[in-house]
Amino acid sequence: MNNMEKKQARFSDYLYVLYKWKKFLIINMLIVIIGATIYSFTIPEQFKSTATVMIPPETNMGLGSLGGILSGSRSTMNLGSKLFGGGTTNEDVLLGILNSRSTLVNVIKKYDLARYYKVEDGNMDKVLRAFSGDISFSPNEYGMVEVTVINKKPKQSAAIANYFVEILDSINKAINIEQAKNNRLFLEQRYLKNLADLKHAEDSLYIVQKKYGVFAVPEQLEVAVKAAGEYEAQLTEKDLQAYFTKQVYGENSPQYAGLKAQIDILKSKINELKRADVLSSESNVLFPFKEIPAMAMSYLRTYREVEIQSKILEFVLPMYEQAKVEEQKSMPTVIMLDAAVPPQLKDSPKKAMIILGISFAAFFLFLVIIFVGEKAYYKESYNNPFEEKQKNFYRSLARIYRLKLN
Repeated sequence: MNNMEKKQARFSDYLYVLYKWKKFLIINMLIVIIGATIYSFTIPEQFKSTATVMIPPETNMGLGSLGGILSGSRSTMNLGSKLFGGGTTNEDVLLGILNSRSTLVNVIKKYDLARYYKVEDGNMDKVLRAFSGDISFSPNEYGMVEVTVINKKPKQSAAIANYFVEILDSINKAINIEQAKNNRLFLEQRYLKNLADLKHAEDSLYIVQKKYGVFAVPEQLEVAVKAAGEYEAQLTEKDLQAYFTKQVYGENSPQYAGLKAQIDILKSKINELKRADVLSSESNVLFPFKEIPAMAMSYLRTYREVEIQSKILEFVLPMYEQAKVEEQKSMPTVIMLDAAVPPQLKDSPKKAMIILGISFAAFFLFLVIIFVGEKAYYKESYNNPFEEKQKNFYRSLARIYRLKLN
């Protein structure tokens, strides 16, 4: 019954095992700590520099005066700014430029980083892989972009970070100028077409005005209708006077004959206005009613086209002028809020962390060795030759470290 019982290990038993193997543990831990210390001092020091850039806030400086000169509205100018390159740059675009291969290769060649990373064959992909581990571009919590570079030399790390910002501004500026040039060319074509269309519409309006002798259809039509109404009123009045004169003086009287002549003239005028193709007497105001539909339609169509092209010109011209300004200006597209400076403190290696990490790993490894060795040392029977060799190994280990295990 007692042989079948298993003795339950207590915490003090584990402490006793460690006490017996203390020489092994202490000696090896000292060796590991010394080795980790030496190793940590052989790792080259790395220095990290960071440059912070921000996107300039959107501004309409100069657009107000330009809009006043061109009689364009501020809303039109703002719309042109958003559509044709006057808006702010997206930070994703900046990150894309910084991470582009052309930017990285430019920096690598300028600072001869192939030699720095000891890439003897000049394989650019190898240099890019090594360089990518020492740089980072990321937006911070304030919406600004941080350019971070790690290098063995403090001044070199700061110089590379600042050069990244310089390249970023130059490439982004070139992209904006190219975009502004394309926008200017597009608007220039649209502007020239608008001028041609406006000239054609104005020529058409001139032909219609000359053909029909009209200059302002609504006003002239109103005058013609009033004139016809007055003629009708005078004719009614003369008809009544002629009737009463005929009753009083007779049909052959001079009084009646004079009124009859006036009535005939009024009827002729009214008939001419309503039915004739052209007026017998030239007039800058009156025109035949028969011509009103065709004349009004032709006039209104050509006048409408002139108005449309004029409105288009009011919209396109400010945008065209702004595109020319955008193409010529060379303002910075990013602002360096904090330039990178040579760091005075190293970023790595963290010697204490390296020593502690290696020491803790070794300590737990030695614990495993100790408790496995404790069990193997007192083993009496073996299931295979390996267990026998394992016991012999730990007995030799005990002799080397002069451990008192019995």
